[in-house]
Amino acid sequence: MRTLIYTAFVSLDGVVDSPGGGSGSENHRSGGWTFKDIEFLPEAYEIKGRETEEATALMFGRTSYEAFSPVWPDMADFAPLKDLPKYVVSTTLGEDALVDNWGDITILRSLEDVAKVKETEGGPIIIHGSATLARNLSDAGLIDRYHLLVYPLLLGAGKRMFSSTDKAKQMLKLVESETYPNGITKFVYDVVR
Repeated sequence: MRTLIYTAFVSLDGVVDSPGGGSGSENHRSGGWTFKDIEFLPEAYEIKGRETEEATALMFGRTSYEAFSPVWPDMADFAPLKDLPKYVVSTTLGEDALVDNWGDITILRSLEDVAKVKETEGGPIIIHGSATLARNLSDAGLIDRYHLLVYPLLLGAGKRMFSSTDKAKQMLKLVESETYPNGITKFVYDVVR
């Protein structure tokens, strides 16, 4: 069974929306918050390098796919991810909207399709961005691990990491944490089953 990992930059009030900026419908007044007022320390982002090395596939919701697919295939920072299989979870995205320079891309039409992919052989699948997808996957009990870089700020606007769905308690096991001098704290949690 494959491990489904949600990775996120998150504000203390749970916002994961537009950390690097954003445009169109994804933009909000605090867009780009990971670069504003927080000193850049490379060691705080070490986990991002590990994710790149360990990923065997990527998963996105439609909106994040549409934001990343025109840019990431040609960026040197994301070159190691270029040929990895990609999964886009969407009920509306058409095959004609898929880019052809970013490895094999499969559209999954339901959370049941995501569960079937998890049952296949292979290594970790990393979910970048995709706040709505992450909330739905969490509510369905499909996420296995969270990689969170928590920023010392309250945004008050934007999509939140977790839904407000009334659901049963879910325990997490802290497997790694570190706080950096710029106030960012890394948390890696496994979902306890």
